[in-house]
Amino acid sequence: MSATTETGGHALAARFGHAGCVLCGIENPWSLGLAFGPDDTGGVHAEILPDERLRGYDGMLHGGVAAALLDCAMTHCLFHRGVRAVTGDLRVRYPHPVPIGARLKLQAHVTDARPPLYRLKAELATDGEVRVWAQATFCRVAEEQVPARQGKQPASAGTRSDGRRMPGRDPASKGKATA
Repeated sequence: MSATTETGGHALAARFGHAGCVLCGIENPWSLGLAFGPDDTGGVHAEILPDERLRGYDGMLHGGVAAALLDCAMTHCLFHRGVRAVTGDLRVRYPHPVPIGARLKLQAHVTDARPPLYRLKAELATDGEVRVWAQATFCRVAEEQVPARQGKQPASAGTRSDGRRMPGRDPASKGKATA
């Protein structure tokens, strides 16, 4: 699986306490490594080529993963405006299935800004067709409201609730897939 890698997006994620994110975090060995760049409309964009690890039904991206990708795009749209915020409401629409193995364009933009509330829209498209879109309301978070960082990844990372290791990943491999 591949994602765009624009250093600016990773630097913003780290600056806003997002370095451990499963989608964009540079300190998370299981991260998809998403990096968002600004677009010409004041929003952000990224591309991702999802593989079978993100599959729901045969050949289709899992709907929860699609929702998480859209949420991440909207979060980064606010990072690019210097705003740290959390999702208060997320509404996702799935007009078309999202194929696994197709290069996906992810984009987001602010539709209304009335601090501390921000409304955004995001789309996940392939071949110019919007496959999934979302609207969300985010609420700005003050620095003192952000929990203190708890250090490095816990030893239990990559372990299922039943104690078994998650397949395909070894924390010692720094996020690279294992055989």
